[in-house]
Amino acid sequence: MRQTIIAIVMIVLSALLSGAILLQQRGSGLGGAFGGDNNVFRAKRGLEKGLFYATIAISCVFFGTAILNLVVA
Repeated sequence: MRQTIIAIVMIVLSALLSGAILLQQRGSGLGGAFGGDNNVFRAKRGLEKGLFYATIAISCVFFGTAILNLVVA
């Protein structure tokens, strides 16, 4: 029963992690998705920064769940 719950949690986390990674644009920032001109380096702000930190958090939880799955098995 526990392995089934862990498997479902891992599937949900993997879908969230994939979505968070795909929403990020490499090297151009979130403004590039809406046609903005980003030829200069700038810091992450607002939603883009939150999405960056959410990706890190989701990946850490996914990694922890994977280790938990190995320990429970």
